[in-house]
Amino acid sequence: MSDNRVTPLNTPSAPPVAGPYSAAVRAGDWVVLAGQVGMDPATGRFVEGGTREQCLQVLDNISRVLADCGLTLSNVAKATVFVTDLGDFGVINEAYAAAFGDHKPARSTVQVAALPGGASVEIEVWAYAPSKV
Repeated sequence: MSDNRVTPLNTPSAPPVAGPYSAAVRAGDWVVLAGQVGMDPATGRFVEGGTREQCLQVLDNISRVLADCGLTLSNVAKATVFVTDLGDFGVINEAYAAAFGDHKPARSTVQVAALPGGASVEIEVWAYAPSKV
């Protein structure tokens, strides 16, 4: 019998959420992270700089939240990148490649009109994490 529960996970390293949602949930063999923006968890404010600096912070936030869940970037199977200017695609790719190294999960990149708080980039990930038997 499968476990159909979606369970919010404890993520003390995540920036504060801005609404009625969890930073991460477990759903079966998957850990799904809410989209992360370039907010510094220590200050609750966006990092200074442009898309590059925000993207680096986003990837750091993702790494920290995954670590809270006992995972790493190598568990990520799918990422979705939301960006307000597709002209920043190269800058995002550079930061993304540096963070993920040789691990290359599936990815989609979508240009959007706006992101929460004026962010220029947001990334959500799905990480494969089989439940222990």
